[in-house]
Parts: sequence; structure tokens; C-alpha cells
Amino acid sequence: MQLPDALLFDLDGTLVDTAPDLARATNALRAHHGLAPLPYPVIRAQVSNGGSALVMLALGLEKAHDGHEEAREFLLEAYGQAVAEESRVFPPLDRLLANWESRRRPWGIVTNKPRAYAAPLIDALGLMPGALLCADDLPVKKPSPEPLWAAAVALGVAPERCWYIGDHLRDMQAARAAGMPAIAVGYGYIEEGDDYRDWPADLWFETSASLAETLMPAPAL
Repeated sequence: MQLPDALLFDLDGTLVDTAPDLARATNALRAHHGLAPLPYPVIRAQVSNGGSALVMLALGLEKAHDGHEEAREFLLEAYGQAVAEESRVFPPLDRLLANWESRRRPWGIVTNKPRAYAAPLIDALGLMPGALLCADDLPVKKPSPEPLWAAAVALGVAPERCWYIGDHLRDMQAARAAGMPAIAVGYGYIEEGDDYRDWPADLWFETSASLAETLMPAPAL
């Protein structure tokens, strides 16, 4: 496949490993209710599904339950107090972005994370995407294609010349709907029993290193 003119990343589990900070907030919610902490791998697998899924995991409260929204607010407040305490860009994607920027090639982020948490995280990590589309920027979010289209417009690149890279089925669905090559990664927050190679992608990368290697030019001999 022809290499892209621009890169668009999902945020949590694709570009940035945010699970440690979200796990801390999830276990803070459990502690608030007198419950023992959950193992980190159990929480990690649910991170891409958002705050409501973490509340369900932590307390077993469905969305329709009276206490769900209060618990979700507690979790998000705990998370918002330290969104980048342990979160880091998946190596070597930090080197990939530095290389991409040195060649003046555009990149951006399209996430279902609310801007109130995404923007401080990105700032704390020193990231400078040319486009950032968050869950609350448009009336719709992924798997709808509109956020991907808006990011492509912001970068000045045709959708078909952007790779959209993600660690969830909805990322592939959004990319397909937007007319972008769909790039699936297997190192992110994938639930047990879900195989990323079954997703409707154009390319699949098991590791962040293999993704970076494909997108960075080989060093001159």
C-alpha cells in the first residue's frame, strides 16, 4: 500500500498509553465504595470503551442505574486531577512523530475522549498535532466519519491520503466510512476474545515498533 501524506491517530491505546492513569481513577472509585482494587490488565482491556464501561467494570452499575452517572462523575474527576501522571506515548511512536514533523508532514488525532481530558493530556506530553478532534467537538463521534473528515480538512489532506490508525473496531468502521485506509494495531486496549485481525482494516500491526518502522524512512547508509 502507498504510504500516506498524513497520519491520524486514535488517542487512548493507539498513540498514548493512558491505561495506568485511568486504572488509578477506576480503582479510586472502587476504594470510594469500599472495594478492593481490580488487577491492572482487567481495567486495561476496557479503557477504550470509555468512562461508563469503567463504571460498569468497577461497580457493576449499568447506565440505567440511578447511581451510574454519579459514579461516572467521580471517576472522571479522579482522572482529571492527573491525566498524565503515568501516561506516555507508546514507544517508538514518539520518534515517529519527531521524524514526521522534521519532514513537515502533517499528523493529527481523532478521539472519542472529551476535550477536557484530551487537551491537557496532549499538552502535558508535549504533543503538537496539526488537528485534534474530540468527542464533544461535533454532534457525532466515531464510528461516524465526520470527525475524520474534519481532521483531514484541518490538515489540508484528502481523506484517501490519510491513514487512520486505531485499536478498536469502531476506528476501522470510521475510517472505512471516511474513505481512509484503516490501520489496525494489536498493542492497544483490546478486550479478551476480540481479535484485531478480524477487523475490516487495510493493514494490521502487532506492535508500535512495526508501525513506526513502516512509516519512517530507512537511515541512509
